[in-house]
Amino acid sequence: MPKILWADDEIDHLQSHIIFLEKKGFEITPVTNGDDAVSMISKESYDIVYLDEQMPGMGGIETLEKIKSLQPSLPVVMITKSEEESIMEDAIGGKISDYLIKPVNPNQILLTTKRLLERGRLQSEKSAQTYLRQFNELSNRIHPSTHWEEWIDIYKELTNWEIDLGSGDEGLKQVLADQFQQANREFGKFIDNEYIEWMGGDDGRPLLSPEIFKRYVNPLLEKDENVMFFLIDCMRYDQWLIFEPYLANHFSIDTDFYYSILPTATPYSRNAIFAGLYPADIERMYPDLWQQGQDETSLNRHEEELLRLQLEREGLDLNFKYEKILNAETGKKVADKMHSYSQSKLAAFVFNFVDTLVHSRSDSDVIKELAPDVSAFRSVTDAWFQHSTLLQMFKALAEEDVTIVITTDHGSVRSLRDTKVYGDRDTATNLRYKYGRNLKADEPDAVLFMDNPENYRLPKPGGVNNYIIAREDFYFIYPTNYHKYQNRYRDTFQHGGASMEEMILPVATLRPK
Repeated sequence: MPKILWADDEIDHLQSHIIFLEKKGFEITPVTNGDDAVSMISKESYDIVYLDEQMPGMGGIETLEKIKSLQPSLPVVMITKSEEESIMEDAIGGKISDYLIKPVNPNQILLTTKRLLERGRLQSEKSAQTYLRQFNELSNRIHPSTHWEEWIDIYKELTNWEIDLGSGDEGLKQVLADQFQQANREFGKFIDNEYIEWMGGDDGRPLLSPEIFKRYVNPLLEKDENVMFFLIDCMRYDQWLIFEPYLANHFSIDTDFYYSILPTATPYSRNAIFAGLYPADIERMYPDLWQQGQDETSLNRHEEELLRLQLEREGLDLNFKYEKILNAETGKKVADKMHSYSQSKLAAFVFNFVDTLVHSRSDSDVIKELAPDVSAFRSVTDAWFQHSTLLQMFKALAEEDVTIVITTDHGSVRSLRDTKVYGDRDTATNLRYKYGRNLKADEPDAVLFMDNPENYRLPKPGGVNNYIIAREDFYFIYPTNYHKYQNRYRDTFQHGGASMEEMILPVATLRPK
């Protein structure tokens, strides 16, 4: 039986309301002043509090503050005689859950109570009903011949359903997980069919990694705007949806999408963004810069120079600033100087925390415990962003005359299925992609084969003659010590492969309000 505490110095005049609510199944505790309300809350557990704003002695606002100090999450509804601005501000600020204007009638109280106490359940039920109605229509759109624009819409819909149903019925969540897997299976076939045509310059292809600056940054620079470019390494679309509400109060936000090139890994996709070139072209035009970038542990140490060369080729003669934030200490130093960066025509920032979190989860039992699934992983990312120096940077830039472009180089996928792969000792060690000589895999349907790397605009270091890219949620294991590595890497987040989560990426343009 839900328990309501009702504090009003004229509570005797509200007996008809109390009787009405008791008949509806609520337990009501009436008190006549703020002191008694605080005393009761310190001793008893309540589901909701109705609080008269104007009471003798401790008034409603003071009582509210003391209630929130005892139970910050307890819903409190303020009952007031007038729609004062301060009450509305408290409601908007979240100090109170709602407010009602006197006189109130019993049905108002009933509806407000049900809305506050049952909102989560009602919203979950509504979402479940809507998803089930749309299930067949969505499934019918999922097939290898689906257009690349429609794949973006499908991914967005599935991601939004995943968030909406995250705390709902386990059976329904499994239905959605199966549909997501079906979509990635067909998406892998789609990429296998279409990707090589994109590399040939197909006019109907999507925007790809090398074109990010040309599409979103350079036109702003040509209009003499100051541009702050942020690349959040390994940020998936669902994580962007977590970050976006924290920025919406400060910026107008326009979100588009692009496709990462393959492999969806830092040396390829991120270098392609900063160079404005495909990896094979970087190797051909700037061989000294590519060799260092080939190793992921190098952390792409030539991005700044590649960006300078791209701007020169585009005829944009300007000095820019570049920062790579690998830890909180560096982040704080950069955040403290954000006003200085905003005076530049272009400042580019690479923020590595999300990628670090992804890799740490593979090696840390604590992080695996904190983030056992995709939903929990989002929650961990959310908790970090709220207190991050990255959010401090954005808030500081909200006070400046700048345009911000935010994107990522690739996403990540939760890898749940292994497949054996065969190659020589020089084969790359990555879990979602490999390059080498005559690579083979046990399950051909789990792999996208690139037998002629030049056709995919990929380099051929040391006699490499093919690449293989994992589809869906597969990861590669060598036959040697198979079970050891199978168990080590199962259910870890990885990148480098061909999945919607890794390839379909947000790119947002923000302007201060």
